Amino acid sequence: MAEIAVPDGAWTFDGETVRIVPGSGREVHELRKALGELVVPLEAVAGATFEPSRKGGHLRLRLRRGADPLTDVVAGSLTAPADPYRLAVPKGRTGAAEYYADEIRDALAAWQTPSGPTDDYLLPGPDVPISASAGDGTVAFDGERVRIEWTAFASTAKDEAGPQEFPLTDLVAVEWKPQSGLGYGTLRFRAKGDGPDKQPQKDPRCISWGVQRFGGTTALVAAAVHARIPRGVAELPPAPAPAGEVDVVLRHLAELGELHRSGVLNDEEFASAKQALLRRLE
Repeated sequence: MAEIAVPDGAWTFDGETVRIVPGSGREVHELRKALGELVVPLEAVAGATFEPSRKGGHLRLRLRRGADPLTDVVAGSLTAPADPYRLAVPKGRTGAAEYYADEIRDALAAWQTPSGPTDDYLLPGPDVPISASAGDGTVAFDGERVRIEWTAFASTAKDEAGPQEFPLTDLVAVEWKPQSGLGYGTLRFRAKGDGPDKQPQKDPRCISWGVQRFGGTTALVAAAVHARIPRGVAELPPAPAPAGEVDVVLRHLAELGELHRSGVLNDEEFASAKQALLRRLE
């Protein structure tokens, strides 16, 4: 049995499942609190790592593609505070985090657990009914129908279109993207026969927001819908390709380099964090 409990949450591994319980403090992201406790079977896990940083680091669980609706629909774009599969570890507990990651890796090797895509979901996704508000709209999903109502921040085009409601059977995909730079965060539903994409502010099948934290728990609604669209109807959202993973690692390496040059990270901390990132490419 491997356990680690920190203010960000508690993880327990019994050799067969990873039990994840989010912390209850104000600093814990609302998405993780809303999602609640997770029980992840070992066969859903592709790997585990500890990524050190100046203040401690993150214990990270990587899931197999197709095993978890939330992981698939966000496609690696959740920030660390919102990601239920990343645990913020303070400096005094880094040894426990490294041991925890080693225990999972050893179990994966012992059981020869495959790391490739799964045929079926191994986690159920968020419960329904579920709803969330962000930016220009509120979305609700009861397991059969999606309904969107607009807020005071909605464009004239969306106000004129009025509330939107469509059955799950009409949907072929759901896409979630976080706010980034000058781009909008979006939760978009794709139906059969849709034409070319409209601008997020004008698309009546799309909720959009311009500030990152205003995305709220929309990713959970996206995951709940995605989990219930039959796989024969919709393909999985595009996975980060190997090149995409390389781009992410290179970006993080550049950020580490800047922290090192500015003196935030010393030589030892920089080297350790750099090696942790490079292992993601192995």
